[in-house]
Amino acid sequence: MRKSSWLLWFIPLLFLGLFFLYPLTAIFGLALRSTGQGWTSFPWQRVGSILGFTIFQAALSTLLTVLVGLPAAFLFGRYDFKGKKLLRVLSTLPFILPTVVVAAGFNAIIGPHGLLNLLLMQIWHLGQPPIQILNTLAAILLAHVFYNTAVVIRTVGSSLEQLDPRLEQASRTLGASPWRSFWEVTLPLLRNSLASAALVVFLFDFTSFGVILLMGGPQFATLEVEIYYQTMQLLNLPLAAWLSAIQLGCTLILTILILRRGGGLPIPVAPRLSHSTNRQIRSRGERVFLIVMMVLLVALLVMPLVALVLRSLTKLDVVRSGNNAISGFTLQYYRELFINRQQSLFYVPPVEALRNSFFYALAASGLALFFGSLATYAILQKSRWNKFFDPLIMLPMGTSAVTLGLGFIIVFATLPNARDYYPILIPIAHSLVALPFVVRVLQPALASIPSSLKQVAATLGASPWQVWFKVELPIASRAAAVAGLFAFTISLGEFGATAFLSRPDIPTLPVAIYRFLSQPGSLNYGQALAMATILMALCALVMLVIDHINTVNR
Repeated sequence: MRKSSWLLWFIPLLFLGLFFLYPLTAIFGLALRSTGQGWTSFPWQRVGSILGFTIFQAALSTLLTVLVGLPAAFLFGRYDFKGKKLLRVLSTLPFILPTVVVAAGFNAIIGPHGLLNLLLMQIWHLGQPPIQILNTLAAILLAHVFYNTAVVIRTVGSSLEQLDPRLEQASRTLGASPWRSFWEVTLPLLRNSLASAALVVFLFDFTSFGVILLMGGPQFATLEVEIYYQTMQLLNLPLAAWLSAIQLGCTLILTILILRRGGGLPIPVAPRLSHSTNRQIRSRGERVFLIVMMVLLVALLVMPLVALVLRSLTKLDVVRSGNNAISGFTLQYYRELFINRQQSLFYVPPVEALRNSFFYALAASGLALFFGSLATYAILQKSRWNKFFDPLIMLPMGTSAVTLGLGFIIVFATLPNARDYYPILIPIAHSLVALPFVVRVLQPALASIPSSLKQVAATLGASPWQVWFKVELPIASRAAAVAGLFAFTISLGEFGATAFLSRPDIPTLPVAIYRFLSQPGSLNYGQALAMATILMALCALVMLVIDHINTVNR
């Protein structure tokens, strides 16, 4: 291995070892030490039921996501129609939204005080909300489909756009029906991309935390939620460590399967194609298919977000005595974000949580870019050791943020004044979550730089630093901007690790939303929706900037 490659690998591997491998090792160590108390006292039945439900809900969520996402991918991958670009952006937006925003959006439309329930109560003069789906398995499945449909659309849709349409046309010429042509020609060609998308979706559903916690309730505890309860409420770190060890084993197996199948990370940016095989809508059946899919996608992926915005701007409640709705436009929920109405010394205005999240996201994106850039350059050195180090950099992808937060508590909670270090640990945890995505965005951009350009610059007397600054950086700057913005968005909405490390006096915006949603009262509910709307707007803005950068690159 060349000396330059060793130097490039040393810093990111040191960072990964100290803040990723060491906490995970501490989890396994605590789990093994706890076995000295005896295996007979271990709650095998409860752990088995939790693991079984985690696998069951992930498998069912993945199946439903594929059933919705595959026709949508076919729509985007085969046809051109008016509003396609807008619908593509809207269908991709849920993937980058924080889980607390997703939960708030569904709460705003189908929750007890949601728009749809209040509207039906007003029309039918009901005393109770007719739609009671929250805290059920159906709510979990619905949120997972909302959250991960973009993975199937992007992965399978991109493959469809690059398929040669003459293969399908040849089968039609030989007498095959449209359905048979799709089933026997197109679908087999999409098998790899569909399997990769399904594995990624299953991994995301298996490690789902915020969706289960906010929309399922304690009766639907998965490994993630149970780790959180055992740590933060019961202080049972040994059992939490065992649950984390079990989850780590499962997620690492899934990650290996994804990488071995060549499944890439689902970066939500539009693919750049040299040609398009899409065609216009022609037949009546195609028009019906377009209308049905547009209605389904808008209802499933757009309406919860629209309801979130409307509900945060509307004072809408039901008077119990008369079942009448009191409604009206209001900015009260947004104004209250800046006010400490009770003048409490322990109250932190939500706007401070927004500020904390913003600075954490800046720090996390900077860390992820720095370590990700070094790792990417090391990967491009073409050393035989890269086959070991490259998967190592991808390991945080297969590790849940909840497990990472538990590892941080086990390792760093024993330090003197440990709580003082938590604000520093939060952006470090966020950067670890974002690191694999940064590497996968930077790698193709840096690999595409012709070596002849660097050789010419060196021949003209440029130092290695000047070659990087004047040749490589301008070419890779847009990819670096996309990687940094994506890391910023991940940090802005990260909830799993932050739920363990956030201090009450320095909350992040997702933690503040969770706290306000958990408290009774219409004012707390309205402020939670207002914060979720602001967070959604920030994520959407970043998404538009990323899309603009990629459009300029074409």
